[in-house]
Amino acid sequence: MATKKKSSFTAVKSSGGASLTPWLGIAFIVILLDQISKITITRMFMHGEEKPITGFFNLVLAYNPGAAFSFLSNQGGWQKYFFAAIAIGAVVFILYLLRKHAGQRMFCWALALIMGGALGNLIDRLAYGHVIDFLDFHLSGVGHFPAFNIADTAITIGAILFIVDELRRVNK
Repeated sequence: MATKKKSSFTAVKSSGGASLTPWLGIAFIVILLDQISKITITRMFMHGEEKPITGFFNLVLAYNPGAAFSFLSNQGGWQKYFFAAIAIGAVVFILYLLRKHAGQRMFCWALALIMGGALGNLIDRLAYGHVIDFLDFHLSGVGHFPAFNIADTAITIGAILFIVDELRRVNK
């Protein structure tokens, strides 16, 4: 007689019964893509080196000890711990929200992308003392947008999805 083998993988359930596993998986994929891209760039480029790709886009290896747009980047190092604490607090709060609202797809997509991005940049802060940025967009006559990375992109997309979800909810 054949017996049914139990899976050793157990989905993480929220208080409402919906699984957190897909949302944690999305965050993990963001972290993985972010870290692989940063490792690749740091192996191919020297700090400050640029490689033009198109007339409006370069790859560049830049280090950002601050936050978005290099906010507080020249403050002597304390900001590393400040931004790490904010990221950890944000992740804890996001996990709480995911558990509470695991069935709300767009809301949870937004949170998972933001969490993955926050953790991707947190890994950099803890490992290197700065965030590795490498995507550099620019327009002639306007200048360069601050360099960013996959984690920053995920955070931005997550924030946009969060706003869209909230606007949809308000309009119902």
